[in-house]
Parts: sequence; C-alpha cells; structure tokens
Amino acid sequence: MAAIKGKYRFSFGPWNIDEGADPFGPTVRAPIALEKKLRLYKGLGYDGVQFHDDDVVPDIDQKSPAQVMKEAARIKKILDNEGLKAEFVAPRLWFSPNTIDGAYSNPDPKMRKYAIERTKVCIDLNNALNTSWMVVWLAREGTYVRESKNAREQVLQIRDALNAFLEYDKKLKILIEPKPNEPVDSAIIPTIGHAVAMAYITVDPARVGCLVESAHSLLAGLDPSDDMAFGLAHNKLWSVHLNDQGGLKFDQDKSFGSFNLRHAFSQVRVLEEYSYGRHGEWVGFDVKAMRTQKQSVATKHLSSSRARFLHLLNKVATLDHKLEAQLRAARDYEELDRYILCHLMGVKYS
Repeated sequence: MAAIKGKYRFSFGPWNIDEGADPFGPTVRAPIALEKKLRLYKGLGYDGVQFHDDDVVPDIDQKSPAQVMKEAARIKKILDNEGLKAEFVAPRLWFSPNTIDGAYSNPDPKMRKYAIERTKVCIDLNNALNTSWMVVWLAREGTYVRESKNAREQVLQIRDALNAFLEYDKKLKILIEPKPNEPVDSAIIPTIGHAVAMAYITVDPARVGCLVESAHSLLAGLDPSDDMAFGLAHNKLWSVHLNDQGGLKFDQDKSFGSFNLRHAFSQVRVLEEYSYGRHGEWVGFDVKAMRTQKQSVATKHLSSSRARFLHLLNKVATLDHKLEAQLRAARDYEELDRYILCHLMGVKYS
C-alpha cells in the first residue's frame, strides 16, 4: 500500500452481528450472546467496540447503581482479555416506553428528567469502560405532526440536556449523530449542519462534536463526503459510521461501498486528506448482513466493509495529484472525471 497519512483503527457495534430483522418482517438468524460477538472482533480486523448502555447492562432501568457498575466491570474485563477498546457508550433511549414522544424534548417534564438521568448513568458507563466519548443519536427528538411541539423549544430543551451532561462530567465529549427521519417523520436536528450549530450553543462547544453516518446523509439527499468535510472544517468530526444506502428508503445499513463505490471513494478521500485519526478518531462501521445471509457467514459484511475501505484508501494514496492539478487548471472536468473512474476501475489511463 502507498504511504498513508491518516491513522486508521476500526470499530463496530455488536448490533451489527444481527438477527436479520428489517422493518417489515421477523428475524431470520438466531441471536448470538454479546461475549461470543466480542470474541469475533479481532479476527475480523477490528479493535474497537461501539456500545449502547443496554448492550453493557441489559435491563438497565431495573438495576441498582451497584449492579450497573458490577456488570460494566465484567464487560471491561472481557474487553481487556480480548485486547479491545470501547469507542463509546451511547444511551439507547428510543426503546424506552418513557420516551415514545421524545427524550430530552418530551412534552412531559418527568420523561425529560428520566432521559437526562438515564444518560448520566450512560456517562458513568463510559468512564467504567475507559472512554470519554458519548454518542447521542437524537432518535425521537422531532415530530410526526409539526403543530404537536414548539420547534424552538425543542432545540433549547436538547441544549439544556447537553449542558447537564457537560456539567456532570468535565471530561466528557459528546458526539451528536444527526438523522433526517426515522423513527420520527421530521427530526429537529436532521443534518450535520444542525449538529455543529447545536454544539456552538452549549456551555462548552469544545467538548461537543459530531458523528456522520453515510446512510443518514444520503437519506437527507446529501453527499456523505461533503457532510464529513463540513464537520472537519469545524474540527468537529470525531467519528464516522460508514455504510451505504440504496436511495431514499428505510435505513438499510448496506456494506460500505456496496451500492455506490464512487461515494465511498469520496468519503475515504476526505478522511485521508485530513489525516483522519491523528486525534484518536475511530473509523466506525454501521452495517448489517443481508437479511437472507446464512448464520455461518453473517459476519462477511464487516470484514468486506473494512477491506473495501483499505482498498479505497490505497486508491486515494496512489492518485496522480499532478495530473489532477493540471486538469483542474485547464477546467477539463470531464477528463478529470474519466481519470478518476479509470483509477477506480484499475483501467490504464491514457
């Protein structure tokens, strides 16, 4: 492989070794215990684990603080034994019956308090697993009917919640993960621009950044590489969830590059041109096995996504930058496009 500027280490969440359910049907593969999943990471080429709070501690709402910490210590021991690191722990609030109508922006102040207190427990789990990065996916912060909530108040309620977390732990870094829709019709923080703007109105903007997921950008009709570049311009792109998406459908979490290889190349290029990873950022994958994939080979989506990233990284590193500069100067963008396609396809350019 040609010389690489970035420092790349890879993570995925245990939910990416899944049962094959989609929004329209039942599971098709048997569940696998978390401990068994963690034993697969190194063999697939991964060093980092993305967690939800209830991945670490199932039925977390029914357990005492002492029980939560005891189970967190057990998971930390497994990670240490496997040579793995926790990238982050994220609160999975959207499965709680208390947050059906939103978490931090729920109309009921009791439910907003629940969401904040549950997230503080998640922060404790981050510390127990020796990571200070917490991803916040604002899943149900939005509306099905615009008139049902005051949009300005929702933004301020989310800000107040983020401020509470920043005050709770002075080491904490929050990564906002935006998504335009699903599960709600209209999210209040739908894009990376909204996420970055939200960071700036908190009490400590230096500790609030963002996470770009490829499919979420595509669902908003945007280019993921542009969203990544926007975050990088603000020094706020602290993680990525790479995958792919076949149009404006449900969140498909296809293997990285499997639908649009040019989009995938552009994302890798943006990261490499920035020398991504030098500040400790991870390259995360949020990919699901095809629904009909057999149980025995239902991890190939993870190994192939990582391999495809590395292949495209080599393509980025071996670009003829002098030729690119010449074609840009000549404003011959058609020829530049032809060169890039030849390079990606392995066809000799002449």
